[in-house]
Amino acid sequence: MEKGCIHLAVVLLLLQQMSSCLSIANITTDQTALLALQSQISLYDPRNVLARNWTIFTPVCSWIGVTCGLRHQRVTALNIVSMNLKGMIPPQLGNLSFLNSLNIRNNSFHGSLPMELARLRRLKMINAMSNNFTGAIPSFLGLLPNLQSLYLAFNQLSGNIPPSLFNITKLKYLRLRGNILGGEIPRVINSLCCLNFIDLQDNKLTGAIPPTMFNQSSLKQIGLTNNILYGKLPGNICDNLPNLEVLALSKNRFDGLIPPNLQNCSKLQILSLSANDFTGTIPAEIGNLTMLTSLQLGLTYLKGIFIICLAISASALKHIAFLIRQFAWF
Repeated sequence: MEKGCIHLAVVLLLLQQMSSCLSIANITTDQTALLALQSQISLYDPRNVLARNWTIFTPVCSWIGVTCGLRHQRVTALNIVSMNLKGMIPPQLGNLSFLNSLNIRNNSFHGSLPMELARLRRLKMINAMSNNFTGAIPSFLGLLPNLQSLYLAFNQLSGNIPPSLFNITKLKYLRLRGNILGGEIPRVINSLCCLNFIDLQDNKLTGAIPPTMFNQSSLKQIGLTNNILYGKLPGNICDNLPNLEVLALSKNRFDGLIPPNLQNCSKLQILSLSANDFTGTIPAEIGNLTMLTSLQLGLTYLKGIFIICLAISASALKHIAFLIRQFAWF
C-alpha cells in the first residue's frame, strides 16, 4: 500500500513537471510570434514602446498590449492601438493559438493579413481599421468559426467582398467602410443570422441591394452610403426589420418611390436617403417614426408638402437635412 502511494506521488510529480514544461514551451511559442511582429516594426516604432517593453527579459504576459488567460497563461488578446506603428503582419502571428482578440487599429500597417491567421480558431474580434492594408479581403477569414466582429474599414482594400465572409455564422459586426471595394453585395448575406451591423459605406459597390438583406431581422444598422448602388427599394422593405435603427442609403443611384412601408421600421433613429434619384412624394407615413432623430432626403426629385415633421416629435427630430435639387411644393 505504501509503495503504491509512493508510485502515485511520483507519477503526479512527473505529470506536474510535464505540464509545467509544456506551459513554458507554449508561452515561448507566443513570445516568438510577438517578437517576430516586433522585428517587422522595429524601424517604425517612433516611441520605442515595444522595443523597450517587449524583451526576452520580461514575462510575455506583462508586455504592453498583451493579455494572457489565467488558466493556461497563453496570450488571449493583442491590443496595440494608435501606437504609430508601421510594418507588415508576420505569419508567425498565426501561432497565437489562444488569441481571441486582435486589435491593431489606427496604425500604418501595410501589405495584407497573412493566411496563417486562419489557424486562430478562437478569434472573436479582428480590428484592423485605419491602416494601409491593400489587395483583396482575405477569403480565409471565412474559416474563423467564432469571429463576431470584423473591422477592416479605412484601408485601401480592393476587389469584391468575398462570399466566404458570410460563412461566419456568428458574425455580428461587419465594417468595411472607406476602401475601394467593387462588385455586388453577395446575395448569401442572409446566412448571417446574428448580423447586427453592416457598414459598407464609401466604396465602389454596384448593383442592387440583395433582397435577402431586408430579411435579416437581427439587423440594427445598415450603412451603404456613397457607392454606385441602384434600383428600387422594395415595397415591403421593413416587413422583417423590427430592430433597425439606422438606414443610410444616401449618395447612390436608387430611383422610384420611397416606400411608405418604412413606417414599419418603428425603431429607426437615422434615415438617410439624400442624393439619389427618388421621385414621387414624400410618404406621410414617415411621420409615424417617432424615434427618428435624423432625416436626410435632400438632393432628390421628391415633391410634396413637408407635413411629416408635424407628426414627428420636435424633441426627437434633431437633424433634418433637406437640401434640395428639385423640390416642387403643392
